[in-house]
Amino acid sequence: MGKTTKDQLGRIVPKQSGQMPPPVVILVRPQLGENIGGSVRAMLNFGLTELRLVAPRDGWPNPAADAMAAGAIPVLKAAKVYATTADAIADLQYVMAATARRRELEIPVMGTQEAGGQFRSWQSQGQRTGILFGPEKAGLTNDDVVLSDVIITYPINPAFQSLNLAQAVGVFSYIWAESAGELLPPMFEDMKQNPAKRDDLVRMMEHLETELESSGFFYPEQKSSLMKRNIRAPFIRANMTEQEVRTMRGMIKALVKGRGKARKLD
Repeated sequence: MGKTTKDQLGRIVPKQSGQMPPPVVILVRPQLGENIGGSVRAMLNFGLTELRLVAPRDGWPNPAADAMAAGAIPVLKAAKVYATTADAIADLQYVMAATARRRELEIPVMGTQEAGGQFRSWQSQGQRTGILFGPEKAGLTNDDVVLSDVIITYPINPAFQSLNLAQAVGVFSYIWAESAGELLPPMFEDMKQNPAKRDDLVRMMEHLETELESSGFFYPEQKSSLMKRNIRAPFIRANMTEQEVRTMRGMIKALVKGRGKARKLD
């Protein structure tokens, strides 16, 4: 997850640089507290931190949500509760509705490949946004969906469209994070190693070829040039790192001379 900070209420929020916050996640009439907790956990995994609940069936707060929320309790505790969907999105400027069912409504439909970028675009324009998810049993009603600007639908198996609420929120949370375009999370950037310099790679291959030649590997002699090219090709394709080249040279040396041990012949 990217860098976070805390607001005055102690809520975990991502650091922003002149942009509006990420999309608000709105769960409309959610039924199980466990699914609410699981949704919050998935949200925070991918940097979404604002949850709104519309008329949760079992009331709020719901102790069943806490265990599933795990380390995302601050986000869960900051969730706001509304009586209607219209109330929950009143301060937002753009809203998407997540649904797998076809709707007889004149609302644009967007796939997952476009949705993240669309939210980023709205965010960069200073617009507050949100996404609606319906209750576990029946999903959003048309009265909910008609309040949205866009329908987002997942490439789900049409023969089995039963996606758990927390799973659905998790999929969207990933879509949001992935749309940032980062190749690797920051925590892994310092693990990337430098590719070997071509000179070091060539000297490693020459070392190998010299020892193979000493062992009589290149036979018949007239084919030695072709054989050497065939040996070099996979090493070039491997895009070896500096450490890998050093390790390979150590292996060649150990095979030829042994590592402090006399070689025993059969």
